[in-house]
Amino acid sequence: MANLVQGVTEGFEKKLELVGVGYKATNQGNLLDLSLGYSHNILVEVPSELTLATEQLKGQNPIITITGSDKQLVGAVCAKIRSLRKPEPYKGKGVRFVGEIVRKKAGKSAGK
Repeated sequence: MANLVQGVTEGFEKKLELVGVGYKATNQGNLLDLSLGYSHNILVEVPSELTLATEQLKGQNPIITITGSDKQLVGAVCAKIRSLRKPEPYKGKGVRFVGEIVRKKAGKSAGK
């Protein structure tokens, strides 16, 4: 019940960050166009109850902001976008939540 009240009064907001060379995000209304290193761009249709914003500042990673009054729907859409390219443990590239910490692995040891 408290989430319903907070959703109507303040709303919920989640931010996703695209970490990786050449990763881009643009939106036309509620259609999100993602370039995530695949051979094609990925189009994601965001429900009309949510608002979508993308920003690309020079020298920083692109950020996707999703806001809405339904906490479950905001989280579900963010999880769907994140599942398209999860952060990998060696370089940390992928789609992650802003402030999310990705644990790095060592990788191969070099030679002798």
